[in-house]
Amino acid sequence: MEFIVYKGQKFIVEWYYDKNSKSNALEFFDSLTVDEQEDFLVLVKIMADRGKIFNKEKFRNEGDKIFAFKPKPNRFLCFFTVGKKIIVTNGFQKKQDKLPANEKERAKSFRTDYLERTKKRGYYEKSDNFRKSNTKSEEKKEF
Repeated sequence: MEFIVYKGQKFIVEWYYDKNSKSNALEFFDSLTVDEQEDFLVLVKIMADRGKIFNKEKFRNEGDKIFAFKPKPNRFLCFFTVGKKIIVTNGFQKKQDKLPANEKERAKSFRTDYLERTKKRGYYEKSDNFRKSNTKSEEKKEF
């Protein structure tokens, strides 16, 4: 599995993978057009290199330690964790003004899972078993 979306001067941005080596956020990203992918990656690069995005229309604190990258018309939810990492949990197309409660709950659940698995050393360590079987995520995205 390829965890890293982008490694910047301030943060490392990674995809979240569940215990079955599935990444909702990466699957959503792969379904987007090249232009939509680039819009997201530009925001990721700014955050990772500068440490902050001042425009709340592009990055926002959604509460409960969940944040959102907001490349129109899409949303990518994420959280900050130790090691100066930002973990991107899930992505979806925005269809209403308010953040859908179910998407925020998914992000919170993924955050809890990530924290529990990293504490038990079962998150990154397990990924070596799946590295060869996950070919799509090994493709490098450049922008």
